[in-house]
Amino acid sequence: MSTVSSPQEQSLATVVVVDYGLGNLRSVTRGLERAGADVEITDDPAAFADADGVVLPGVGAFREGVENANPLREDLLEVADSGTPLFGICLGMQMLLTTSEEGANDGESAVQGLDLIPGTNVRFAEGQKVPHMGWNELNVQRDHPLVEGVDGNYAYFVHSYYAMPDDDGATVATTDYEREFPSIVADEAGTVFGTQFHPEKSGETGLQILRNFVEICAEA
Repeated sequence: MSTVSSPQEQSLATVVVVDYGLGNLRSVTRGLERAGADVEITDDPAAFADADGVVLPGVGAFREGVENANPLREDLLEVADSGTPLFGICLGMQMLLTTSEEGANDGESAVQGLDLIPGTNVRFAEGQKVPHMGWNELNVQRDHPLVEGVDGNYAYFVHSYYAMPDDDGATVATTDYEREFPSIVADEAGTVFGTQFHPEKSGETGLQILRNFVEICAEA
């Protein structure tokens, strides 16, 4: 499947939104277009190589996401290896990590994420209300171009699991939900990153994040 969005009058960058059967593709696409990108929704790996940036969206369970995306695993790893910005959103961010408690529930063997940001995804503690749903604050922990202008702003979350990178340095921003958890993560090179929240549902804060991403793509 390949759907090309209406081109921007002055497109800043070309961005591919990966279609692997999960994710709010249209909302993400509209947000990226508002941020100045020319967007293509596709599962064609050839388009990944030609794009200035790649977005891995996702809504749903870790196992289903990984299994759906498995045919594209090597292609996504090549995107990361090439230095092309790779942006995971919600489940897409969790899939950047190594594994998840969610993938090992009910006696099933754990499924392997992309392992681009080593770590695991864990469920909120027993007794906490899940999913964590609604608006919550972003607290920037370190410099990264994705978070320019958003420290202290609020974003929209819907999730029951959160990322726990092996390296504390992978945490770009945190959010407090009875405990502090990483809400934005990035690899050491800074070209693979993700948000636990949905920027496409996060109003002006989300639009700023998407603008920052498009600028990263334009400069890559």
